[in-house]
Amino acid sequence: MKRHANIPIFIPHLGCPNQCVFCNQRSISGVQSFRAESVKEQIDDALLTIGEGVEAEIAFFGGSFTGIDRDLMISLLEIAYSYIECGRVVGIRCSTRPDYINGEILDILEKYGVKVIELGLQSSSEEVLFATKRGHGFEDEERACRLIVERGITLVGQMMIGLPMATEESEIETADFIIGTGAKGARIYPTVVFKDTELCRMTYENKYKPLDEQEAIRRSANVMRRFIDAGVDVIRVGLCASENLSDESTYYAGPNHSALGELVINEIYYRLIRELIVKENIFESDFVKILVSRGSLSKAIGQKRRNLIRLKQEFKTLDIKIAECDELSDYSIKTER
Repeated sequence: MKRHANIPIFIPHLGCPNQCVFCNQRSISGVQSFRAESVKEQIDDALLTIGEGVEAEIAFFGGSFTGIDRDLMISLLEIAYSYIECGRVVGIRCSTRPDYINGEILDILEKYGVKVIELGLQSSSEEVLFATKRGHGFEDEERACRLIVERGITLVGQMMIGLPMATEESEIETADFIIGTGAKGARIYPTVVFKDTELCRMTYENKYKPLDEQEAIRRSANVMRRFIDAGVDVIRVGLCASENLSDESTYYAGPNHSALGELVINEIYYRLIRELIVKENIFESDFVKILVSRGSLSKAIGQKRRNLIRLKQEFKTLDIKIAECDELSDYSIKTER
């Protein structure tokens, strides 16, 4: 299978007149302004760094792409499509809001080779959507997902963890909704509080309590497990390290570990191993070998051997060893005794 690479073009907030309580796209993307004339240069520079055998996609991220000025959107699509025509990229993807999807917009996106739409489906809860001033309701999410999937365009759902009024149950319901739409991929973003946002003011006034790191890991693992079990590819958990998480001028509070996604995967493997030990009732054994897929050993052991330490604390009589097995796929495990 060929490797895949995105060429990200960030369009900070140009297409969105709405101001969600958590949003400061200029801070998150690190892009304070946008020059359409620079797009071709950005793409050319990125292509120089992409090696042979890699399928590249041009990705319009950072704002609600389908909500920007129509002439600008078409102009950007024309630039991107020229790279498809000459075979330098295989497709285009964009991120947008559910209320900026309709038949006319999808006609334009299809014409210019857009293969993937990443849709901000932060929550399926009307209460959470209202509390975050999202500017649309759940019906808009249902409609947009249906229209995208009916066109045969790949849908990726972007959801958030720890939003105001959100609960573990509402987050699991959101994941289940995304799965039910026919989405092929998902991104999971634990809520980070950035300065110059309403959520920052709410935090300062004790009207909102950000998730701590461990809670963010646990709740993200809850929904990621649903996606894994349903065969939905989880593209990413958490913001990138480059998204100003360590910049004191933009970051205020919330889970900002640079390897948060890895810690969530560690948590999932811990749960899988623990469940298998309990299911097979091997508490009295002196030794058990847990087999995981090739390349998953470090994920199963955990950062700084955290999973082995936790398992030893819980199952004090067991000598647990984790090893790789070529016959297993990711997130599949079995015992060997």
